[in-house]
Amino acid sequence: MGLFAKIKEGLKKTRESVVGQIDSMLKSFTKIDEELFEELEELLVMGDVGINTSQKICEELRKRVKKQGITNPKDVHDLLEEIVAEMLEGGQELNISTKPSIILVIGVNGVGKTTTIGKLANDLRRKHKKVLLSAADTFRAAAIEQLEVWAERSKCDIIKQKEGSDPAAVVFDSIQAAKARKADVIICDTAGRLHNKKHLMDELNKISRIIDRELPDADKEVLLVLDATTGQNAVNQAREFKNAAGITGIVLTKLDGTAKGGVVLAIKEELDVPVKYIGVGEQIDDLQPFDPAEFAKAMFDVDKE
Repeated sequence: MGLFAKIKEGLKKTRESVVGQIDSMLKSFTKIDEELFEELEELLVMGDVGINTSQKICEELRKRVKKQGITNPKDVHDLLEEIVAEMLEGGQELNISTKPSIILVIGVNGVGKTTTIGKLANDLRRKHKKVLLSAADTFRAAAIEQLEVWAERSKCDIIKQKEGSDPAAVVFDSIQAAKARKADVIICDTAGRLHNKKHLMDELNKISRIIDRELPDADKEVLLVLDATTGQNAVNQAREFKNAAGITGIVLTKLDGTAKGGVVLAIKEELDVPVKYIGVGEQIDDLQPFDPAEFAKAMFDVDKE
C-alpha cells in the first residue's frame, strides 16, 4: 500500500462521517447562502474541528466564494479542501539537522507514546539516520522493557537504567553514548504525568538542563503524543502540555480508529503547534510524516458526483 493510500485508509472514518455529511449537505442545497454556511459550521464543530477554527474556515470560504463568483454548492467541496490544506501548512518538518539531534517524547499513559517512539525510530532509520533510544521513562512499570522490544524491532540501540532511576541521568548516559557511537538522533521516552504538572515541569527542566549543557548547539524537538480518538480532549491536553513543557510538535495517533480527524485542524489553528506525524494503523510503518496537502486530499477524497 502506497503512502497516500495508507493515509486515505487511515482517514476512512473521518471521511465517511464528517466529510460525507458535509457532502450530503452541499448536495441538498441549490444555492450558496447564509444557511449553507451555518450548517457547514455546525457540521465542522460536530467533527471536532473546534468552534473557533470552524468559524475561521467558514469566514475564509465566504471570501473565496465571493471573490471567485462561485454559485454551485458542489464547488464548495474543493474550496474546503484547499482551505484546510493551507491552514495545516507550516512547521510540520522535524528539525533534526545537527549530529546528534535530540527528540523528547512526552504524553500521558495510554496514548501510544512508547509505540510511537519505536515507529518514529524505524522511520528515521529507514531514512539512513543512526538512532539511539533513551529509556528515560523510569517511572512507569514495564516502560523500559516495552521500549527494549521496540528498539529490537526498529534495529536501534537503547540506553537504559533500572526502574526508578533518575531520568536525567539516563539522558546524560544517552548523550555520551550518542557522541561515542556517532548517532544522528537521540529519542528520549519521558514520563507524562499531567495530573502533577509541577513534577513534570521539574523533571523536564532537569532533562533540558542536561541537554543544554552536554549538547548546547543541538537541534531539539519536544513532541507530544496525543490519542485522536479523544477528540477535543486531545486539544485540551495539548494546551496543558504546551503551557507546562513548551512542545514543538504533535504526534497524533489512532487516526484510523476514529471519525475525529478534524482535531488536527483545531490543534494547529487554536494552539499554533504543528502536527509532525500521524498514526494511521498498527504496523511499524503506519506512523507517517504529516503532509498537509496529502492529509486534506485524503480527508476530502469522497465521491463528488
